[in-house]
Amino acid sequence: MTRIGLISDTHNYLDDSVFKHFEYCDEIWHAGDFGTKVVADALKAFKPLRGVYGNIDGYDIRSEFPETVTWHSEEVKILMMHIGGYPPKYNSRSKAFIRENHPQIFISGHSHILKIIYDNQFNCLHINPGAAGKEGWHKIRTLVRFVIDGKDIRDCEIIELGKK
Repeated sequence: MTRIGLISDTHNYLDDSVFKHFEYCDEIWHAGDFGTKVVADALKAFKPLRGVYGNIDGYDIRSEFPETVTWHSEEVKILMMHIGGYPPKYNSRSKAFIRENHPQIFISGHSHILKIIYDNQFNCLHINPGAAGKEGWHKIRTLVRFVIDGKDIRDCEIIELGKK
């Protein structure tokens, strides 16, 4: 069983409560727009970190994290990119990656809109954790926690960090 803490769009702001909410997570996944390496380094010092760079990220983040990444967590294939859209409104690039890679979970950020939607067309769970930072048009900062246990994806929780 792997407990995941999912975060995105920190935009160089990392609320101290993230560490409390992710205390029992085994890994943290960041869906882009870290803002600076300071955010990535703080998360990495706390838990193992996977991530992708976002459109605001500079060379420091882009040299460490890819634009798109796929991997397996236990028996679940994951695809993550910062700008991807959502079912059925994927952008052409993410739709091609989904068709090619057949993930069970597709993670994106960018929109600052928290969405958790099952896509029946691609048999894939789409998760956008919203935005945890203070930049952007969102009103409430959010995170997501969930569990991967073998092939099962379960215990999904939405966490509100408060107003930005």
